[in-house]
Amino acid sequence: MNEKIELGVINTLKVNRLTEPGIYLEALNEEVVLLPNAYIRSDMEIGSLVDVFIYTDSEDRLVATTLKPYAMKNEYACLEVVDIAKFGAFVDVGLPKDLLVPINRQTSTYHVGARKVLRVVEDEKTQRLIATEKFTQYLSKDIKNLQKNDEAKILVYSKTPLGFKVIVNNLYDGMIFHTEIFENISVGDVKKAYIKNIRDDGKLDLSLQKIGQKNSSENDEKILQILKENSGKIEFTYKSDADDIKKVFAMSKKAFKSALTKLISEEKIILEDSFIKLN
Repeated sequence: MNEKIELGVINTLKVNRLTEPGIYLEALNEEVVLLPNAYIRSDMEIGSLVDVFIYTDSEDRLVATTLKPYAMKNEYACLEVVDIAKFGAFVDVGLPKDLLVPINRQTSTYHVGARKVLRVVEDEKTQRLIATEKFTQYLSKDIKNLQKNDEAKILVYSKTPLGFKVIVNNLYDGMIFHTEIFENISVGDVKKAYIKNIRDDGKLDLSLQKIGQKNSSENDEKILQILKENSGKIEFTYKSDADDIKKVFAMSKKAFKSALTKLISEEKIILEDSFIKLN
């Protein structure tokens, strides 16, 4: 149970009393917050504990909800722009109230329907939750507990000539170079990756494949599946272009050729002059 009610995160609070607009929930310091009727469940009885997210309503009053937002305070997400105002833009965060991205917290052009990678923060002046596109200052360089080949969750936030910049485990700044990418990837994607290099500047280089792992069985299955999806035949051979292989099979030419050799030796596929086919 929470000592006090905290904005922007999940709170565990006790049901204090039932009223016409909803249930009042209480923290250990006896501060209370309203959980509106729309979120009340039959198991919410006086004295029971309830997990709720705390945000502010249109009148800046604290309010509780059982909904979980796409991102909580100090987290990142790719959010859709739903409205534009002179002072900023509003994004859908999965709550009844949209989240403001103040114009001084934006770094790119906003229009309705655009998707932006943002960090949810508490505005120090207004004590409201807002979103910011200026988040690199929050990314930690304290990487002493990380090791090469550690698995990580990444959020892609920017494309550069070298590759894609990513947020690693909601904490660190990282990069996946184009030479490490053999599948479709876009800004806003959330993926599993592996730490390839820990740099002196506190940033991380990552790979979508586990370092040193051939993933041969996965590649074999991928080729067989794509053949099945194409009536058992497709115009690819050892001589096929690396970019075409990457686009269709999401793997490097080296990995493709290795898998091809294995599948041919196992007599699962047949190689002809201009195509491969299921045996």
